[in-house]
Amino acid sequence: MDFKNIKGKIVFSWGNEAWEKANKTASSCNNFKLDAEYELVADEKISCYNCRYRKWTADSFICFKL
Repeated sequence: MDFKNIKGKIVFSWGNEAWEKANKTASSCNNFKLDAEYELVADEKISCYNCRYRKWTADSFICFKL
């Protein structure tokens, strides 16, 4: 499972350095939407790390569409 529920928030389980997992997860996500260009951090455009619906935390990100 790529996400876990922590205090009512859906958090990416693999943290903020799991580039391949984030790419693969976004590729199969019906809610993925590319963020503004200045917000992109991953080389691969289709990545959870580049999704408009993610909000960074200290260790990972929260998905606001799941």
